[in-house]
Amino acid sequence: METTGTAGELEDGVDGRGGGAGSNGATGREAVSVDIYDQIYNLRGTDSEYIEQLAAMVDAKMRAVAAHGGTVDSLRVAVLAALNIADELMVVRARYEALAGSVSRTEDTMRSRAGTLAGILDEVLEDRKAG
Repeated sequence: METTGTAGELEDGVDGRGGGAGSNGATGREAVSVDIYDQIYNLRGTDSEYIEQLAAMVDAKMRAVAAHGGTVDSLRVAVLAALNIADELMVVRARYEALAGSVSRTEDTMRSRAGTLAGILDEVLEDRKAG
């Protein structure tokens, strides 16, 4: 899975290997505790502020799903929140792909026009040399 954020691969920080909160060990991973839907998770990643932002987003999404659906089962809320986040991701990816395709077409058009203009400029310069 490709990661574009700055948290790197998140790890569960409770692994019994020592190196309490704030320790980044040999791998440069920072420990951070986050609260998601009234549960505390001890995680490790390369950017604790980014991890906290992700956790806040997940927490907000879970609370919105719970408020809208009226369900109290936290597993069900988590799955529905994950589906909502996945849907948002798919929409953003589709927009990105459409924009990337548009940029590619624009680049092709610009290159073609630049080639045409270079040809016209060469002709004008040749005419001036000859005349």
